[in-house]
Amino acid sequence: MPMEYTEAAQAAAGKLLSYRKDEAGWRLCKRTGDVAVYWRPSTEFTGNVYKGEGLVAAKPEDVWECLKPEPGGLRVKWDSNVEDFQLLETVTDDITICRTVTPSAAMGIISPRDFVDVVMIKRYEDGSITSNATNVEHPSCPPQRHFVRGFNHPCGCTCAPVPGEPEKTQVLSFFQTDLSGYLPKSVVESFFPYSMTQFYNNLSKAVKSLNV
Repeated sequence: MPMEYTEAAQAAAGKLLSYRKDEAGWRLCKRTGDVAVYWRPSTEFTGNVYKGEGLVAAKPEDVWECLKPEPGGLRVKWDSNVEDFQLLETVTDDITICRTVTPSAAMGIISPRDFVDVVMIKRYEDGSITSNATNVEHPSCPPQRHFVRGFNHPCGCTCAPVPGEPEKTQVLSFFQTDLSGYLPKSVVESFFPYSMTQFYNNLSKAVKSLNV
């Protein structure tokens, strides 16, 4: 099983790298200040893949401190879409299996969800730090009462240095989530662009409070 998890994580990292490099087909759906959210049809499932681009006024390592997926980390404190984050298994030093619990959203139309993912942390030669995730099954965490089990297809975040701007970080985020359940398509398609712009606003505030 660890080999299957490793292969799934590596495949997700490859997908995210291709999303970063491939500029074709992205359509702007929301722009707020320095943040832009794009979408295009997913090749993984019947929904969309969303790409967020934004600048955060801090060094990549400081931004990563707020973003990195770890139990008891800062992400649960500032990210309004993360209610709880649990470590289910450590596969290698940079690959883990995690469960993420999300609260209800869209004025209660979207009920609480949980997601089980393999997550890989990867650093690239250009100085960027990435989290790469995709859904897996884990024996310790079958679907649970009170939560709709959702499925993340290759998704994650990248903190990349901005050339000539050491105190700035480009944050790229990719969300490609099957929320499952019986949700109107219009609700899903309005939820992601809105929640992603909130994600950047809350991240910027969290990073700022780190440096106060």
